[in-house]
Amino acid sequence: QVQLVESGGGLVQAGGSLRLSCTASGRTFSSYAMGWFRQAPGKERELVAAITRGPGITYYTDSVKGRFTISRDNAKNTVYLQMNSLKPEDTAVYYCAGRSGSSNYIHSYDYDYWGQGTQVTVSS
Repeated sequence: QVQLVESGGGLVQAGGSLRLSCTASGRTFSSYAMGWFRQAPGKERELVAAITRGPGITYYTDSVKGRFTISRDNAKNTVYLQMNSLKPEDTAVYYCAGRSGSSNYIHSYDYDYWGQGTQVTVSS
């Protein structure tokens, strides 16, 4: 069983930055594909970014391209989401997710493990 714990959320003004972290328990983190999802009130959970194991190939949803960066540090069992130029529409609960496998996975049902979520609020 893998446990994921997110941190780094908070309140920020539009145009500001935040870095989210997600630390995994266990010794198999390097074999996991990881993703960051978000869910705003009244909306479905959506993929923000994903990163493969190994070479760390990344995927971003169009609305965050050029503003967000996903990365991973396998030595620290941690995946990061650097969020720059934040907009009010980025306000949501952000979740990290993981699964074994070698691809980028873009659907929430693809993932086996989830963190508890961290709130990101961007004020205008």
